[in-house]
Amino acid sequence: MLRPWQLEIQLDKKSITALYLQIADAIIYAIKSGKLSSGNALPGSRQLAGLLQVNRNTVIEALDVLITEGWLITIDRKGTFVADVLPEIFPDKKTKLPIVVADNEVKPHLVFDDGLPDSRLAPMTDLARAYREIFNRKSRWQIMGYSNEFGAAEFRKAIAQMLNFKRGMNVSQEQVCITRGSQMAMYLASHCLLSQGDYVMIENPGYKPAWKAFENAGATLLPVSIAEDGLNLDEVEKYLKTYSTIKAIYVTPHHQFPTTVTMSLKKRLKLIELSNRYNFTIIEDDYDHEFHFGQRPVLPISSYENAKNFVYIGTLSKIVAPALRIGYLVTTPENIQKVGEHRKIIDVQGDNIMEEAVLHLINEGIIKRHLKKTNLIYKSKRDYFEGLCNQHLKGKITFSKPEGGLAFWIVPNSKIDISFVCEQLWSKGIRIMNPENFSFTDSASGFRLGYASLTEKQMEEGIIALSEYL
Repeated sequence: MLRPWQLEIQLDKKSITALYLQIADAIIYAIKSGKLSSGNALPGSRQLAGLLQVNRNTVIEALDVLITEGWLITIDRKGTFVADVLPEIFPDKKTKLPIVVADNEVKPHLVFDDGLPDSRLAPMTDLARAYREIFNRKSRWQIMGYSNEFGAAEFRKAIAQMLNFKRGMNVSQEQVCITRGSQMAMYLASHCLLSQGDYVMIENPGYKPAWKAFENAGATLLPVSIAEDGLNLDEVEKYLKTYSTIKAIYVTPHHQFPTTVTMSLKKRLKLIELSNRYNFTIIEDDYDHEFHFGQRPVLPISSYENAKNFVYIGTLSKIVAPALRIGYLVTTPENIQKVGEHRKIIDVQGDNIMEEAVLHLINEGIIKRHLKKTNLIYKSKRDYFEGLCNQHLKGKITFSKPEGGLAFWIVPNSKIDISFVCEQLWSKGIRIMNPENFSFTDSASGFRLGYASLTEKQMEEGIIALSEYL
């Protein structure tokens, strides 16, 4: 929909200059002076003629001149806009106009993300139908007011039931807070648990956005390396004996980010024992629990009865669509009250309507069917990606086929300049995440390549391009 621009054009009908040229010159002046900029929409010719009180053919003639000279462009079914690339402007010496620099940055046509789902598979038709049904209810006015800072009660109840039935947890809806994505949950947990001078143990390599949340709360980070079966607990114990103010550890035990390693049962039980002995909180980020292709996913650390100090963070954004920011935080009754108090400071409540719509999808079984369908698709994509790696990167990399998640972690067999590889691929329009984004100090040793959002053709193109530099 176009936004009409109220043209302040003074036409002199007694002038020897034709009216259509006066209109054209006025629009050119507006562009030169910065009142109109590239991409701005003009009103339609009929509306513009009404504003200027002239014949529509006069306006059409003026617009034709401007289009011919390159000041305006037309886009089918959308309208007339100020051109992106304007004719060379020669301002007078008294007028200083800003210099417009063309954006020549290479736009990638192929992106290996960090493991995002394919948004083309999102159940948008079902979601749109759910929204319509909500607004057709007689009691629709009830969702337009303020609600609980923890989220809609029925939605929290549904999340608690899902966690109890599917992930072996034992929580009530009163222990659940719905957030705008998992990053908000991370922020709330940080500011409820941490203070200036506290320490937080983190996985290295790991998830930097979480690290930033901890540092924002005033904490200092202590990096812990990752072994083949998960966190290096010898390093954890060493830190616990050295620092007296360690308040938490942040872990992604199901599919470690970025390496995709699953923490062993032995290490999970040991971590819980250390948490209880030293009284620190286990912040568990289960960011892609739903995407598992084996017999059954490993249950969360937070599901164990002897886990006394826990914060469990999950998301529905990857299930429905990344653009829908729905996450959740589950913790002990003592902590959840602090979470609610902080939530009200930055965001009085969540998105009631979205929560109602997603709840409808859950209750109707649409989410369950969607997950069943997409897991089959992602499993097929994972297997195809594995085949590409074996075909084009054999002998060049080491990797383990992930049992779940939406990304591979591949490690080059020979030492290479990983940043240089990223730059070279970028110049070809292929973007991969620089391993520096995962590392606490030096660059991580491998690449995290998300495959779920790519087509088979894109996967093959990307892997062949990568093989040239390994």
